[in-house]
Amino acid sequence: MDWFPLCNSLRVAGISTVITFFAGILAAYFISSARPAIKGALDCVLTLPMVLPPTVVGFFLLKLIGPFGPVGSRVLALFGFKMTMTWYSAIFATTIVSFPLMYRTARGAFESFDETLQYSGQTLGLSDTYIFWRVRMPNCRQGILAGTVLSFARALGEYGATTMVTGYIPGRTATISTTVYQLWREGHDALAYRWVFINLIISFVVLISVNMLERSYRNPLRMARHAADAGE
Repeated sequence: MDWFPLCNSLRVAGISTVITFFAGILAAYFISSARPAIKGALDCVLTLPMVLPPTVVGFFLLKLIGPFGPVGSRVLALFGFKMTMTWYSAIFATTIVSFPLMYRTARGAFESFDETLQYSGQTLGLSDTYIFWRVRMPNCRQGILAGTVLSFARALGEYGATTMVTGYIPGRTATISTTVYQLWREGHDALAYRWVFINLIISFVVLISVNMLERSYRNPLRMARHAADAGE
C-alpha cells in the first residue's frame, strides 16, 4: 500500500494550517476593530471562498497561478518552475478554502474579548504586542483553537479546488481525497474504504485532542473560581 497520499495530505494540511493561523488571526484582529463600512466590505471578500463551490475557487486560482496566468506565467519566466500540478500547489488551494474558517472564528473570539483588559494593560505601561500575546490570545484561546482545528480538517479533506490546480499524479500530487475518488472510479472499493477509514481515524484523533486541550484549559479556571469563592 502506497502511503504517499497520507504523507502528502498531512504535509499540505499542516503547512496551510500554519499559514491560515497567522493570516486569519492578523486579519481578524484588524478587521474586528475597523469601521463598520470597511469591516463589512472586507468581511465579504475574505469569507467569499467559504460560500463559493470549491471548483469555482480552483478555477479562479488556476487562471491566476497557471502557466498562462498573470502570476504563474511570471513565476515560470523568472524562476523556471510551475505553480500548478505539483504537490505544493495544493497548499494554495487549501489555504484559500480553509482561511475563512480561521478568520471567522478568530474574529468572533476577538469581538467577544473584554476591552477593559486591554485598557488596563495600557495604563500599566504594557506594550500592545505584549497585551495581544499575553492577554488577548489566552482569553480568546478556545475560539482560536476551534478555528485552527476547523482549518486543518477542511484542508485535510479538500478535494475540488485541490484537484483543479494539482490534478492526480500518483506519488507526486495525490492526496487522500483525490486517491479515494480515483480508486472509486477504477472500481477498487476495498482500497478506497481503507483510505476512508484512515481519514476517519485522523479526524477522530484531532477532535479528541482538541477536547482534551479544552478540558485541561477549563480545569484550572474552575479551580481558580472555586478558590476565589472559598476566599469570600
